[in-house]
Amino acid sequence: MRRLRPAKLAALAAAVKSWGRELGFQAIGIADTDLSAAEPRLRAWLASGFAGELDYMRKHGAKRTRPAALVPGTVRIISARMDYRPDAADSSSTLADGDKAFVSRYALGRDYHKVLRGRLQRLADRIAAEIGGFGYRAFTDSAPVMEVELARKAGLGWRGKHTLLISREAGSFFFLGDIYTDLPLPCDAPVDEHCGRCRKCIDICPTRAIVAPYRLDARRCISYLTIELKGKIPVELRALVGNRVFGCDDCQLACPWNRYARITPEADFRVRDGLDSAELVELFAWTEEEFRRRMAGSAILRIGYERWLRNLAVGLGNAPRSERAAAALRSRAGDSSELVREHVAWALERQGAGA
Repeated sequence: MRRLRPAKLAALAAAVKSWGRELGFQAIGIADTDLSAAEPRLRAWLASGFAGELDYMRKHGAKRTRPAALVPGTVRIISARMDYRPDAADSSSTLADGDKAFVSRYALGRDYHKVLRGRLQRLADRIAAEIGGFGYRAFTDSAPVMEVELARKAGLGWRGKHTLLISREAGSFFFLGDIYTDLPLPCDAPVDEHCGRCRKCIDICPTRAIVAPYRLDARRCISYLTIELKGKIPVELRALVGNRVFGCDDCQLACPWNRYARITPEADFRVRDGLDSAELVELFAWTEEEFRRRMAGSAILRIGYERWLRNLAVGLGNAPRSERAAAALRSRAGDSSELVREHVAWALERQGAGA
Protein backbone atom coordinates (compact mmCIF):
# COMPACT_ATOMS: atom_id res chain seq x y z
CA MET A 1 0.00 0.00 0.00
CA ARG A 2 1.35 3.41 -0.87
CA ARG A 3 1.67 6.09 1.80
CA LEU A 4 -1.42 8.31 1.97
CA ARG A 5 -1.37 12.02 2.74
CA PRO A 6 -3.53 13.38 5.62
CA ALA A 7 -6.09 14.88 3.24
CA LYS A 8 -6.44 11.55 1.44
CA LEU A 9 -6.82 9.71 4.77
CA ALA A 10 -9.52 12.14 5.89
CA ALA A 11 -11.40 11.65 2.62
CA LEU A 12 -11.01 7.89 2.94
CA ALA A 13 -12.42 7.93 6.49
CA ALA A 14 -15.49 9.81 5.26
CA ALA A 15 -15.86 7.36 2.39
CA VAL A 16 -15.58 4.35 4.72
CA LYS A 17 -18.50 5.69 6.75
CA SER A 18 -20.55 6.18 3.61
CA TRP A 19 -19.72 2.71 2.28
CA GLY A 20 -20.57 1.24 5.67
CA ARG A 21 -24.06 2.73 5.55
CA GLU A 22 -24.50 1.35 2.03
CA LEU A 23 -23.62 -2.10 3.38
CA GLY A 24 -26.26 -1.97 6.10
CA PHE A 25 -24.34 -0.57 9.06
CA GLN A 26 -26.11 2.23 10.88
CA ALA A 27 -22.90 3.87 12.11
CA ILE A 28 -19.14 3.67 11.63
CA GLY A 29 -16.50 5.21 13.90
CA ILE A 30 -12.73 5.14 14.04
CA ALA A 31 -10.62 4.66 17.17
CA ASP A 32 -6.95 4.48 18.05
CA THR A 33 -5.48 1.42 19.78
CA ASP A 34 -4.85 2.88 23.24
CA LEU A 35 -6.80 0.72 25.71
CA SER A 36 -4.45 1.34 28.63
CA ALA A 37 -7.26 2.79 30.75
CA ALA A 38 -9.39 -0.31 30.24
CA GLU A 39 -6.65 -2.84 30.98
CA PRO A 40 -6.58 -2.50 34.80
CA ARG A 41 -10.38 -2.60 34.94
CA LEU A 42 -10.40 -5.84 32.96
CA ARG A 43 -7.75 -7.35 35.21
CA ALA A 44 -9.71 -6.39 38.34
CA TRP A 45 -12.90 -7.87 36.90
CA LEU A 46 -11.18 -11.14 36.09
CA ALA A 47 -9.54 -11.24 39.53
CA SER A 48 -12.95 -10.83 41.19
CA GLY A 49 -14.11 -14.16 39.74
CA PHE A 50 -17.08 -12.50 38.06
CA ALA A 51 -16.15 -14.11 34.72
CA GLY A 52 -17.25 -17.55 35.91
CA GLU A 53 -16.64 -20.09 33.15
CA LEU A 54 -15.85 -17.44 30.54
CA ASP A 55 -12.39 -18.90 30.09
CA TYR A 56 -11.89 -17.12 26.79
CA MET A 57 -11.77 -13.85 28.73
CA ARG A 58 -8.65 -15.08 30.54
CA LYS A 59 -6.82 -16.35 27.48
CA HIS A 60 -4.56 -14.52 25.04
CA GLY A 61 -2.73 -12.47 27.67
CA ALA A 62 -2.67 -8.78 26.83
CA LYS A 63 -3.94 -9.20 23.27
CA ARG A 64 -7.45 -8.14 24.30
CA THR A 65 -6.29 -4.73 25.50
CA ARG A 66 -3.41 -4.28 23.07
CA PRO A 67 -4.75 -4.54 19.50
CA ALA A 68 -1.31 -4.42 17.90
CA ALA A 69 -0.36 -7.52 19.89
CA LEU A 70 -3.30 -9.35 18.34
CA VAL A 71 -2.77 -8.03 14.82
CA PRO A 72 0.75 -6.63 14.33
CA GLY A 73 0.78 -3.31 12.54
CA THR A 74 -2.66 -2.24 13.74
CA VAL A 75 -2.90 1.51 14.37
CA ARG A 76 -6.64 2.08 14.01
CA ILE A 77 -9.90 0.22 14.56
CA ILE A 78 -12.90 0.78 12.33
CA SER A 79 -15.87 0.12 14.62
CA ALA A 80 -19.24 -0.68 13.06
CA ARG A 81 -22.78 -0.75 14.47
CA MET A 82 -25.67 -2.74 13.02
CA ASP A 83 -29.13 -2.50 14.59
CA TYR A 84 -30.93 -5.77 15.23
CA ARG A 85 -34.24 -5.00 16.94
CA PRO A 86 -36.73 -7.16 15.01
CA ASP A 87 -40.42 -6.61 14.36
CA ALA A 88 -41.35 -9.15 17.02
CA ALA A 89 -44.00 -9.88 19.61
CA ASP A 90 -43.91 -7.47 22.54
CA SER A 91 -41.15 -8.60 24.89
CA SER A 92 -42.97 -7.58 28.05
CA SER A 93 -46.04 -9.57 27.04
CA THR A 94 -43.99 -12.68 26.32
CA LEU A 95 -42.12 -12.37 29.62
CA ALA A 96 -45.41 -11.95 31.48
CA ASP A 97 -46.87 -15.13 29.96
CA GLY A 98 -45.27 -17.96 31.92
CA ASP A 99 -46.33 -20.56 29.37
CA LYS A 100 -44.22 -18.91 26.67
CA ALA A 101 -40.47 -18.97 26.12
CA PHE A 102 -38.54 -15.74 26.00
CA VAL A 103 -35.61 -15.64 23.59
CA SER A 104 -33.33 -12.61 23.59
CA ARG A 105 -34.30 -10.51 20.61
CA TYR A 106 -30.81 -10.61 19.10
CA ALA A 107 -31.18 -14.38 18.56
CA LEU A 108 -34.57 -14.47 16.82
CA GLY A 109 -33.09 -14.34 13.33
CA ARG A 110 -29.90 -15.40 11.58
CA ASP A 111 -26.65 -15.71 13.52
CA TYR A 112 -25.22 -12.19 13.66
CA HIS A 113 -21.64 -13.47 13.47
CA LYS A 114 -22.23 -14.56 9.88
CA VAL A 115 -24.07 -11.40 8.89
CA LEU A 116 -21.59 -8.89 10.29
CA ARG A 117 -18.48 -10.80 9.29
CA GLY A 118 -19.63 -10.84 5.69
CA ARG A 119 -20.42 -7.12 5.66
CA LEU A 120 -17.13 -6.20 7.31
CA GLN A 121 -15.28 -8.21 4.68
CA ARG A 122 -17.16 -6.40 1.93
CA LEU A 123 -16.25 -3.07 3.53
CA ALA A 124 -12.58 -4.08 3.62
CA ASP A 125 -12.80 -5.16 -0.02
CA ARG A 126 -14.27 -1.76 -0.91
CA ILE A 127 -11.38 0.00 0.81
CA ALA A 128 -8.87 -2.18 -1.04
CA ALA A 129 -10.57 -1.42 -4.34
CA GLU A 130 -10.10 2.28 -3.61
CA ILE A 131 -6.49 2.36 -2.38
CA GLY A 132 -4.99 -1.03 -3.12
CA GLY A 133 -3.87 -3.67 -0.66
CA PHE A 134 -3.67 -2.75 3.03
CA GLY A 135 -3.27 -4.59 6.30
CA TYR A 136 -6.44 -5.56 8.15
CA ARG A 137 -8.42 -8.22 10.00
CA ALA A 138 -12.16 -8.18 10.65
CA PHE A 139 -13.72 -9.43 13.89
CA THR A 140 -17.25 -9.99 15.14
CA ASP A 141 -17.24 -11.34 18.69
CA SER A 142 -14.74 -13.90 17.43
CA ALA A 143 -11.39 -12.93 18.99
CA PRO A 144 -9.96 -11.18 22.06
CA VAL A 145 -11.38 -7.80 21.11
CA MET A 146 -12.91 -5.19 23.44
CA GLU A 147 -15.77 -4.30 21.12
CA VAL A 148 -17.65 -2.05 23.53
CA GLU A 149 -14.60 -0.10 24.65
CA LEU A 150 -13.41 0.38 21.08
CA ALA A 151 -16.88 1.49 19.97
CA ARG A 152 -16.96 3.94 22.88
CA LYS A 153 -13.61 5.39 21.83
CA ALA A 154 -14.86 5.57 18.23
CA GLY A 155 -17.78 7.74 19.27
CA LEU A 156 -20.56 5.22 18.62
CA GLY A 157 -21.98 5.61 22.12
CA TRP A 158 -21.17 5.41 25.81
CA ARG A 159 -20.97 2.46 28.18
CA GLY A 160 -24.16 2.11 30.19
CA LYS A 161 -24.32 1.00 33.80
CA HIS A 162 -25.27 -2.48 32.55
CA THR A 163 -21.90 -2.48 30.70
CA LEU A 164 -23.47 -2.43 27.22
CA LEU A 165 -22.95 0.38 24.73
CA ILE A 166 -25.75 2.94 24.45
CA SER A 167 -26.34 5.28 21.53
CA ARG A 168 -28.33 8.45 22.08
CA GLU A 169 -29.96 7.97 18.68
CA ALA A 170 -30.48 4.19 18.72
CA GLY A 171 -30.52 2.80 22.26
CA SER A 172 -28.61 -0.47 22.66
CA PHE A 173 -30.27 -3.09 20.46
CA PHE A 174 -27.35 -3.40 18.06
CA PHE A 175 -24.33 -5.53 17.22
CA LEU A 176 -20.74 -4.35 16.99
CA GLY A 177 -17.96 -5.42 14.65
CA ASP A 178 -14.41 -4.23 14.07
CA ILE A 179 -11.79 -3.97 11.40
CA TYR A 180 -8.23 -3.76 12.75
CA THR A 181 -6.15 -1.87 10.19
CA ASP A 182 -2.74 -0.37 9.54
CA LEU A 183 -4.33 2.70 7.94
CA PRO A 184 -3.64 5.79 10.12
CA LEU A 185 -7.12 7.21 9.60
CA PRO A 186 -8.25 10.25 11.61
CA CYS A 187 -10.00 9.19 14.82
CA ASP A 188 -13.45 10.13 16.01
CA ALA A 189 -14.03 11.61 19.47
CA PRO A 190 -15.92 9.76 22.21
CA VAL A 191 -19.39 11.09 23.05
CA ASP A 192 -20.63 12.29 26.42
CA GLU A 193 -22.33 9.86 28.78
CA HIS A 194 -26.06 10.28 29.40
CA CYS A 195 -27.04 7.78 32.08
CA GLY A 196 -27.00 10.35 34.85
CA ARG A 197 -28.57 9.08 38.07
CA CYS A 198 -30.70 6.49 36.29
CA ARG A 199 -30.31 2.95 37.62
CA LYS A 200 -33.26 1.24 35.99
CA CYS A 201 -31.05 -1.43 34.40
CA ILE A 202 -29.59 -2.26 37.81
CA ASP A 203 -32.93 -2.42 39.58
CA ILE A 204 -34.69 -4.53 36.94
CA CYS A 205 -32.09 -7.33 36.76
CA PRO A 206 -33.92 -10.49 37.95
CA THR A 207 -30.80 -12.05 39.50
CA ARG A 208 -29.09 -8.84 40.68
CA ALA A 209 -26.18 -9.57 38.37
CA ILE A 210 -25.31 -5.87 38.01
CA VAL A 211 -23.67 -5.59 41.40
CA ALA A 212 -22.75 -1.92 40.95
CA PRO A 213 -22.82 0.60 38.10
CA TYR A 214 -20.61 -0.70 35.27
CA ARG A 215 -19.85 -3.90 37.21
CA LEU A 216 -21.43 -7.20 36.15
CA ASP A 217 -21.17 -10.55 37.94
CA ALA A 218 -21.53 -12.81 34.91
CA ARG A 219 -22.10 -15.82 37.16
CA ARG A 220 -25.52 -14.41 38.05
CA CYS A 221 -26.42 -13.04 34.60
CA ILE A 222 -29.23 -14.95 32.89
CA SER A 223 -27.51 -14.59 29.52
CA TYR A 224 -24.48 -16.34 30.99
CA LEU A 225 -26.57 -18.99 32.76
CA THR A 226 -28.59 -19.91 29.67
CA ILE A 227 -25.87 -19.55 27.02
CA GLU A 228 -22.33 -19.73 28.38
CA LEU A 229 -22.72 -22.03 31.39
CA LYS A 230 -22.17 -25.64 30.34
CA GLY A 231 -23.31 -27.40 33.49
CA LYS A 232 -26.11 -27.07 36.00
CA ILE A 233 -27.84 -23.76 36.55
CA PRO A 234 -27.45 -23.01 40.29
CA VAL A 235 -30.59 -24.09 42.10
CA GLU A 236 -30.89 -20.79 43.95
CA LEU A 237 -31.08 -18.88 40.64
CA ARG A 238 -33.47 -21.12 38.70
CA ALA A 239 -36.70 -19.54 39.89
CA LEU A 240 -35.28 -16.11 39.02
CA VAL A 241 -34.59 -17.19 35.44
CA GLY A 242 -38.34 -17.34 34.83
CA ASN A 243 -39.21 -18.20 31.24
CA ARG A 244 -36.00 -16.82 29.73
CA VAL A 245 -34.60 -19.75 27.77
CA PHE A 246 -31.89 -18.03 25.73
CA GLY A 247 -30.47 -14.79 27.00
CA CYS A 248 -32.12 -11.91 28.80
CA ASP A 249 -33.05 -8.42 27.62
CA ASP A 250 -34.42 -7.00 30.88
CA CYS A 251 -31.71 -4.39 31.41
CA GLN A 252 -32.16 -3.15 27.84
CA LEU A 253 -35.94 -3.18 28.03
CA ALA A 254 -35.76 -0.98 31.13
CA CYS A 255 -33.34 1.51 29.58
CA PRO A 256 -35.08 4.80 28.66
CA TRP A 257 -32.76 5.28 25.69
CA ASN A 258 -34.24 2.26 23.94
CA ARG A 259 -37.33 4.25 23.15
CA TYR A 260 -35.17 5.39 20.23
CA ALA A 261 -34.28 1.86 19.10
CA ARG A 262 -35.65 1.39 15.61
CA ILE A 263 -36.83 -1.78 13.91
CA THR A 264 -33.97 -3.21 11.90
CA PRO A 265 -34.21 -3.07 8.11
CA GLU A 266 -31.99 -6.18 7.94
CA ALA A 267 -33.93 -9.14 6.55
CA ASP A 268 -31.53 -11.63 8.16
CA PHE A 269 -32.66 -10.51 11.62
CA ARG A 270 -36.35 -11.17 11.04
CA VAL A 271 -38.05 -13.61 13.42
CA ARG A 272 -37.71 -17.28 12.52
CA ASP A 273 -39.86 -20.22 13.62
CA GLY A 274 -42.16 -18.03 15.71
CA LEU A 275 -39.50 -17.86 18.42
CA ASP A 276 -40.69 -14.45 19.59
CA SER A 277 -43.75 -15.99 21.30
CA ALA A 278 -43.43 -19.79 21.14
CA GLU A 279 -44.76 -21.93 23.96
CA LEU A 280 -42.36 -23.75 26.26
CA VAL A 281 -44.17 -27.05 25.82
CA GLU A 282 -43.97 -26.76 22.05
CA LEU A 283 -40.21 -26.13 22.06
CA PHE A 284 -39.58 -28.85 24.66
CA ALA A 285 -41.16 -31.39 22.32
CA TRP A 286 -38.60 -30.81 19.55
CA THR A 287 -36.39 -33.78 18.76
CA GLU A 288 -32.67 -33.21 18.40
CA GLU A 289 -33.01 -33.48 14.63
CA GLU A 290 -35.78 -30.88 14.66
CA PHE A 291 -33.73 -28.58 16.90
CA ARG A 292 -30.76 -28.77 14.54
CA ARG A 293 -32.91 -28.25 11.46
CA ARG A 294 -34.88 -25.33 12.84
CA MET A 295 -31.89 -23.65 14.48
CA ALA A 296 -29.58 -24.01 11.48
CA GLY A 297 -27.98 -20.63 10.90
CA SER A 298 -29.10 -19.36 14.32
CA ALA A 299 -26.95 -18.26 17.26
CA ILE A 300 -29.04 -20.61 19.41
CA LEU A 301 -27.55 -23.66 17.71
CA ARG A 302 -24.22 -23.17 19.44
CA ILE A 303 -25.53 -24.05 22.92
CA GLY A 304 -26.57 -27.49 21.65
CA TYR A 305 -29.67 -29.58 22.22
CA GLU A 306 -28.81 -30.64 25.77
CA ARG A 307 -28.52 -27.11 27.14
CA TRP A 308 -31.58 -26.06 25.12
CA LEU A 309 -33.60 -28.73 26.95
CA ARG A 310 -32.01 -27.74 30.27
CA ASN A 311 -33.14 -24.14 29.81
CA LEU A 312 -36.63 -25.14 28.71
CA ALA A 313 -36.99 -27.45 31.70
CA VAL A 314 -36.26 -24.52 34.01
CA GLY A 315 -38.81 -22.45 32.13
CA LEU A 316 -41.42 -25.18 32.52
CA GLY A 317 -40.63 -25.43 36.22
CA ASN A 318 -41.37 -21.73 36.54
CA ALA A 319 -44.51 -21.88 34.38
CA PRO A 320 -48.01 -21.80 35.90
CA ARG A 321 -48.87 -25.22 37.25
CA SER A 322 -50.65 -27.32 34.66
CA GLU A 323 -50.98 -30.95 33.66
CA ARG A 324 -49.72 -29.99 30.20
CA ALA A 325 -46.43 -28.66 31.59
CA ALA A 326 -46.09 -31.60 33.98
CA ALA A 327 -46.74 -34.12 31.19
CA ALA A 328 -44.11 -32.48 29.00
CA LEU A 329 -41.59 -32.70 31.80
CA ARG A 330 -42.46 -36.32 32.62
CA SER A 331 -41.82 -37.23 28.99
CA ARG A 332 -38.15 -36.39 29.54
CA ALA A 333 -37.75 -37.60 33.13
CA GLY A 334 -35.68 -40.50 31.80
CA ASP A 335 -33.67 -38.46 29.29
CA SER A 336 -30.27 -39.86 28.38
CA SER A 337 -28.64 -36.66 29.63
CA GLU A 338 -28.02 -36.41 33.37
CA LEU A 339 -28.04 -32.64 33.01
CA VAL A 340 -31.52 -32.68 31.49
CA ARG A 341 -32.83 -35.24 34.00
CA GLU A 342 -31.66 -33.17 36.96
CA HIS A 343 -33.36 -30.00 35.72
CA VAL A 344 -36.52 -31.91 34.79
CA ALA A 345 -36.70 -33.36 38.29
CA TRP A 346 -36.38 -29.89 39.78
CA ALA A 347 -39.06 -28.58 37.43
CA LEU A 348 -41.45 -31.41 38.29
CA GLU A 349 -41.05 -30.57 41.97
CA ARG A 350 -41.93 -26.95 41.14
CA GLN A 351 -44.97 -28.15 39.22
CA GLY A 352 -45.99 -30.22 42.25
CA ALA A 353 -45.96 -33.29 40.04
CA GLY A 354 -43.02 -35.30 41.37
CA ALA A 355 -40.94 -37.53 39.11
